[in-house]
Amino acid sequence: MFKVLFLLFIVVPIVEIALLIQISDVIGGFATIALVIATAILGAKLVKQQGLGAYSNVQKQMASGQLPGQDLFTGLCVIIAGVFLMTPGIMTDALGFMLLTPMIRQKIAKTLIEQASVKMQSSAQGFGQQHTHQDTQAPFQEQKFDPFERKAPQSESQSNTTIEGEYQRKD
Repeated sequence: MFKVLFLLFIVVPIVEIALLIQISDVIGGFATIALVIATAILGAKLVKQQGLGAYSNVQKQMASGQLPGQDLFTGLCVIIAGVFLMTPGIMTDALGFMLLTPMIRQKIAKTLIEQASVKMQSSAQGFGQQHTHQDTQAPFQEQKFDPFERKAPQSESQSNTTIEGEYQRKD
């Protein structure tokens, strides 16, 4: 954790200052300041637009009973992009604009899913069922969980399970 904080608070500002000095040598000091301000304004507009779009998509999917995994990831990327774009600098602005690009977000999501293979262990036994020899041999089934899947994963034993109860929606 210390290394991450060290990178964030020491190395990143030093790199940003060095880049700003090099760019100001090429295009001038006032043009560099104008560039930083323009990217912050443009970034704020894009973050607002994409953030509201992701928020409305999450609400629609939750209202229809679907898992909004992809849109939640989009919202997280937009928030991180907003932080990068509000931070003065060239490198952070480039990272922020990259996170606002849907194609790059999809590649990042795909890479994260491949790197972090989350396995769910679900019990093959229901409540109040008798244990059989087969249940004690393999009481758990492994399932891969995809957070961007629109529906929650179900095993064969869960697909026929009915849970009764009362539900009241208050809007």
